Amino acid sequence: MLDIKWIRENPAEFDTALKNRGLEEKAASLIALDEERRATIQAVQEMQTRRNLLAKQIGELKRTGSNAEALMKEAGLLRDKLPEAEDSLKTLEELLTHTLALVPNVPAPDVPLGADEKDNVEVRKWGEKPSFSFTPKHHFDIGEAMGLMNFEEGAKISGARFVVLKGELARLERALAAFMLDVHTREYDYTEVSPPYLVRTQAMYGAGQLPKFEEDAFVTTNGYWLIPTAEVPLTNLVAEEILDNTQLPLRFVAHTPCFRSEAGSAGKDTRGMIRLHQFNKVELVSVTAPSASETEHQRMLGAAQSILERLNIHYRTVVLCTGDMGLCSRKTYDIEVWLPGQNAYREISSCSNFGDYPARRMNARFRDEDKKIHLVHTLNGSGLAVGRTLVAVLENYQQEDGSVLIPDVLRPYMGGKTLIKG
Repeated sequence: MLDIKWIRENPAEFDTALKNRGLEEKAASLIALDEERRATIQAVQEMQTRRNLLAKQIGELKRTGSNAEALMKEAGLLRDKLPEAEDSLKTLEELLTHTLALVPNVPAPDVPLGADEKDNVEVRKWGEKPSFSFTPKHHFDIGEAMGLMNFEEGAKISGARFVVLKGELARLERALAAFMLDVHTREYDYTEVSPPYLVRTQAMYGAGQLPKFEEDAFVTTNGYWLIPTAEVPLTNLVAEEILDNTQLPLRFVAHTPCFRSEAGSAGKDTRGMIRLHQFNKVELVSVTAPSASETEHQRMLGAAQSILERLNIHYRTVVLCTGDMGLCSRKTYDIEVWLPGQNAYREISSCSNFGDYPARRMNARFRDEDKKIHLVHTLNGSGLAVGRTLVAVLENYQQEDGSVLIPDVLRPYMGGKTLIKG
């Protein structure tokens, strides 16, 4: 979240940032709430000081046999008033924290202004769209015709937006994840992590998922949250820590299932694997000093892009405009892969620099060379969404007879096979 002190000192800049995100101004109301909180803190401290002084004075009067009735009456009144003031302070602090938790991050200066995805700016395009001598099919038509992708079985077991993969398609999904992990760990210096898939509320809050995205998450009856992305456990590895600057940057990668309720997505991508309640993703997380975060952002983006380049699949990269960025982000790149069956680009990765926004929630810090303590910067990106990469392979490598060529880099993971026929 943002620092209320920064908002007090930069109200115009804060309101401009909100306006650029398409939101109403909030500086005045937040500052007023903070002033009320600070005044209540002062009142509580004054009452506590007076209470302690009265206790001392009453004790001295009693020891000397003097009349302490007036002071005892005042002390009694304080005993009644102080708990009420402390409760008021707690309420104000909780309200301020909750309000700040819903306020989005301030966009970086070079983020393009805009209202929605139509205002995102293309910054890179790689490869060429494949050409076909036939009308290319959707991935679900390809997979279902092979008998290796079954949405009806997924629905029978779990309901809508679930899928069962079998045989060589299940193996291909596993091969993609293994390939991605090998690239990121061997060539980009990410440390592979196998994290929990169930996390506490504080971990979801620290990573910025709560309270904003509560409706999009699954929670168990005993209060654990199913991770919507490995970003949550990976980022929280540094929660409540003070790192040494020599440890930075930290780079983590994990392959996990992800669980999302897809609240508000009714009618969108109702067929296929684009929008499921459960899907697999290889996630990248970096923890850096503030001075290194922009360089690390470009490095992470390059790592994610390299996966599609090695698969020889056409994509474009866009920088999101101010109105299309996520809550925690100060700058986000989306990698959009070309899907011939849809005749459209679809997001396959978001790489975001969050600045110190999550670190303030998590109390994640580092000690610099001068022994001063600062908040870390955190970044995350998909490297890549495995299910959507499977979709991209099926649609870009499909053959007229319904088979699918296996990209060269995946063949060692597929036992040397070159083709999937079903």
